[in-house]
Amino acid sequence: MAAPGPVSVVKVGGSLLADAPRLHSVLARLADGAEGRAVIVPGGGPFAEAVRTSQAALGYSDALAHRLALDAMGRMAEVFCEIAPRLAIVHSVEAAAAHEAPCLWAPAALRAGHPGIPESWDVTSDSLALWLAAALGATRCLLLKSAPCPAGASPEALARLGLVDRAFPDFARRFSGEIFLQGPDLPLQDAAA
Repeated sequence: MAAPGPVSVVKVGGSLLADAPRLHSVLARLADGAEGRAVIVPGGGPFAEAVRTSQAALGYSDALAHRLALDAMGRMAEVFCEIAPRLAIVHSVEAAAAHEAPCLWAPAALRAGHPGIPESWDVTSDSLALWLAAALGATRCLLLKSAPCPAGASPEALARLGLVDRAFPDFARRFSGEIFLQGPDLPLQDAAA
């Protein structure tokens, strides 16, 4: 059963680990309800980078790398929960929909595969945030980035600039809500203004 009220999806990139004060502030504000009832999608951060490095060294398949990157997102959810303990971790779309307070999504349920999600590096936590937003019927999807984001850029332009993954434009077409990218130049409270 879905919790009442609109939901937002907020992707917090693992790259924000390079700015620990900002990451702590962002997670605290999200836990306080800065985005209302939000489901937070963690990037894989250094855990996902370890997957990329080990795949390059060992030559395993993109399908396995994708599943390991999903695990990396789950590990980052645990880190975020340690930083902001009021944020519970949910493991499925159904649990995210039912949760009444801001929460963290660990995509463990996707390890078995999903027909709408290619298992490749073309799909990262950026596209997974959009996929989750569409699955939840979210009103908006906000992606917090460590790099400046050009205002008004199309999903295709953002992918060309390397600010989002290559599959992002396809997932953007499947999401009917608003999509925002926010770099380090704006504080979180200005995102909804």
